[in-house]
Order: sequence, then structure tokens, then C-alpha cells
Amino acid sequence: MYSIRSVDVRSCAKTAGALYGALALLVVPVGIVGILVGLVKGNGETVGASVLLVVAPLLYGVLGFVVGALAAWVYNLVASRMGGIEIELAETSRSSLSTIQLGLK
Repeated sequence: MYSIRSVDVRSCAKTAGALYGALALLVVPVGIVGILVGLVKGNGETVGASVLLVVAPLLYGVLGFVVGALAAWVYNLVASRMGGIEIELAETSRSSLSTIQLGLK
């Protein structure tokens, strides 16, 4: 058995920020459709929604970075007292390693 005793706060924050920013980009096309429907119906509130669609990926990315850093920091505090998450690693054949890459050091 191996245990994850600590995680790098910055790498977790960067990864979470990028992930949440990318997920927000998936929502933007849906929002654009909503704005276009609002324009067709003559709804005057499309300007605010347009600004939100532009800012959303950046806002999600920043919040993902902050929450990712906070979660990693709290994990490190808890793991230092409780020993971390235990994992069992198994050696695999070379052919399966080409499709699955683990970032273990």
C-alpha cells in the first residue's frame, strides 16, 4: 500500500482552474442560443447575459483555482494528522501503459 500524504497546492489549483474554465466554455454555446432566442423575442435583457457569457469562463477559472488551492491545502492538513489516502498500485503490461499514463513521481 502507498499513501498520498500531501498534494502540491499550486498544481491542484492550476488543474482545477483550467478544468472549471474549460467546463464554462461548454456552457457558452447554450447561452448564445438563449441570447439569440431573446433577441428574436425582443427581450432587452440580452446585454447583461452577453457580458456574463464573456466573463463566465474567466470567473469559473479563477474560482476553480481558488477552490482547488483551498481543497489541496485542507487535504494536506487532514492528511498530516490522519495519514492520507491509501492506494494500492498494480504493475500493468507495457501495452496498457500506452493508453493510461499516471502522473506518479
